[in-house]
Amino acid sequence: MRSICILLLITSTKFFGQSVTETKRAQIVASNYVKPIETLTLEGAFELTRRITKSASSLNKKVSIAILDSSGNILLIARGDGVGPHNTEAARRKAYTALSTKTSTLILLRNADASIDSKNLNTLPELLLLSGGVPIWFHGNIIGSVGVAGGGSPENDDLIARAAFIEEIGIVTK
Repeated sequence: MRSICILLLITSTKFFGQSVTETKRAQIVASNYVKPIETLTLEGAFELTRRITKSASSLNKKVSIAILDSSGNILLIARGDGVGPHNTEAARRKAYTALSTKTSTLILLRNADASIDSKNLNTLPELLLLSGGVPIWFHGNIIGSVGVAGGGSPENDDLIARAAFIEEIGIVTK
């Protein structure tokens, strides 16, 4: 009887200890190695494209548009009728620059031009220091970016790109 009690005590302790270790191990993995990231969806990119196109039309302009997700992957690229083909790549690179620097490309261009230490930013292969790129924010986090090219002037490209917001749900460009 005594050996049965000792066996039961040892067995229950062994199983109890293992389940606690597995629970702790699972908590460590989840909290230290995995992080949820909010990102723009394709449906969001379609809606932003509609709003950007409407803004461009109000200025009587047709533009190329590139929209990237939070990882820099292309969600959507559109070229307006009659817009030069070089504008498509310019729009993508403007969006990439805005995303990677977390700054509108117009502000980045002006800051780089004003600082001797930043003038070489334009030598990085993917950065494009032309206005028309803006990060897209949601509750303080960047969820993507937009690049616009072909608007006829740096100010137009910037103004048109800033139309990439859905303020009623918290998606903004500033």
